[in-house]
Amino acid sequence: MAASGLRSYIIRRLLLLVPVLLGATLLIFAVSQMFSPVERASLYVRDPKQLRNIDEIIKKYHLDDPFFIQFSHWLAEVLKGNLGWSKSVNMPVARAIVEFLPATAELVLYAAPLTIFLGIKMGVLSATHRDTPLDHATRTLAIIGWSLPSFWLGIVLLAVFYGVFGLFPPGRLSVEASIYVNSPNFIRYTKLNTIDALLNGQFWIFVDALKHLVLPVATLVIINIALLMRITRSSMLEEMSKLYVMMARAKGLDDKVVVNKHVQRNALISALTVSGLLTASLLCGVVITETVFNYHGIGYWAVHAAIQLDIPAVLGFTLFSALIFVAANLIVDIMYAYVDPRIKLG
Repeated sequence: MAASGLRSYIIRRLLLLVPVLLGATLLIFAVSQMFSPVERASLYVRDPKQLRNIDEIIKKYHLDDPFFIQFSHWLAEVLKGNLGWSKSVNMPVARAIVEFLPATAELVLYAAPLTIFLGIKMGVLSATHRDTPLDHATRTLAIIGWSLPSFWLGIVLLAVFYGVFGLFPPGRLSVEASIYVNSPNFIRYTKLNTIDALLNGQFWIFVDALKHLVLPVATLVIINIALLMRITRSSMLEEMSKLYVMMARAKGLDDKVVVNKHVQRNALISALTVSGLLTASLLCGVVITETVFNYHGIGYWAVHAAIQLDIPAVLGFTLFSALIFVAANLIVDIMYAYVDPRIKLG
């Protein structure tokens, strides 16, 4: 019964994705209508010579037709994987996303688990030691982390660890490692340097890639840990004040059992929401961090595309971001059902 309830809940959530995604694409397309047909024709221009036949491109892709006719043709192209041509990197937008996403995904692979684990752990410790020096210390650290601008923190970390000590350089790889990675001797399985280095048995490249990840990952963890910690602490304190906790303690249950088995499980729902959205925002590119550390991820590409008025790239990146956030919300909803079975009945 429980399995069938969970299955039906997941099916309902999947069905809801269709109108949500359709609404997101409709909104993105509506915003693009602020540009003239000539400007929107740049979606399909791969060679400047094509600009001489701009009227033919407008007619071919229905760029001067009524709104919903334009939208239907644009959506059909998107579903085929045609997101236009990115002039900033001289390749199709879909291919640019595939090329730049692994760098950001590698940052998220290390930053997101650390942020979620430390944020929840610090929040639980702060709540269970309320108004003690430990609580005050964790809250102070959270406020400091939340207040620091990411570009400032990144620059300071670079100046100290790389500028003074010569450790943890910017970029993704050293010149030597980059040459080897791009040689025929190295097979790119995932395009994540640390993972591919291990799969190729090249531990020195793994260490090199890890050194380049330390500072951007540290920046992301320090900046993002504060919100998750504060949400977890608030949720824990709210749960600890409820009647069932008082009853459990009155029955003689150990505080650790009450906190770990009951309070944390109920307080985890709020933390799950923040964790899902946090991971999605990281996957959509941490523009400032990637720029400061010269880390060529999807955020780095998006900001340079925007500077160069690369309309197809900006629209493609926006569409990709919408898809990531919708998928993250779906995953969080499914996790809710595991954490709190009562949600499946809704």
